[in-house]
Amino acid sequence: MEGARWPGELRAAVRDLGRLVLPVECAGCGAFDEPLCERCRALLAGPPVRCERSAPRLDRLDGRLPLPVWALAPYTSPVRELVVAWKDRGRVDLTAALGEALAAGTADVARALRALPATGPGPARLPVLVVPAPSAGAARRRRGVDLVGELAVAVARACTAVGVPAQAAAVLAQRRGARDQVGLGARARGGNLGDRVRWRTRAPLPAPGQPVLLVDDVLTTGATLAACERAVERAGARVVGALTLAVTPPPGGFGSAGPTAAGRP
Repeated sequence: MEGARWPGELRAAVRDLGRLVLPVECAGCGAFDEPLCERCRALLAGPPVRCERSAPRLDRLDGRLPLPVWALAPYTSPVRELVVAWKDRGRVDLTAALGEALAAGTADVARALRALPATGPGPARLPVLVVPAPSAGAARRRRGVDLVGELAVAVARACTAVGVPAQAAAVLAQRRGARDQVGLGARARGGNLGDRVRWRTRAPLPAPGQPVLLVDDVLTTGATLAACERAVERAGARVVGALTLAVTPPPGGFGSAGPTAAGRP
């Protein structure tokens, strides 16, 4: 019994020693000894809200309503610091917690998607493809992992668990010349991507009309999701919605264009 307990005690001792050498702090608020404190975690724990009305680039020109988008929280402090640390400051230790938060909101989104009117061709029982928004190649190499892709895996599992068969599919890529969207203004974001998102050459094509749920970290102008939707539709599938960790408040605040409860327009 003593021998069986020793490895666990050793791991705990090594972990505690590591915290002395490299102290851990909450990426959101700086609370000591926690990678993500309970207070910051709670900011991502509410039901997802509809937020596409705050993203002008999601407006469609063919008479259809804007793409339905859900977000867990406003992109304000400390959520903003949390996401920036995760994406650009090496805090990949947050990936599991952020994936869990997004997965927890998936049940509400899945119910709302089932209630949306069907659009486009395709059998209704095809599994939903949960597709992460692609990062620029340089950003992906710098991070060493497809962070948004990890979120998509968590969302796909959660969809399946609530009776909506789904599979994660990292099938989109940015064409050469596209810059990372971080730090770009609204006009630059739209011009940066344009039609530079494509279906990967070696990725299998979807079934005609197969439903796709896009996943991204932050909704700002909607330029990224709009470019992803165009690439998906060119491949023959149809985007039924998108899920993000956070949404950037528009100038002047949300007001009448603000988020609404999950499932409501």
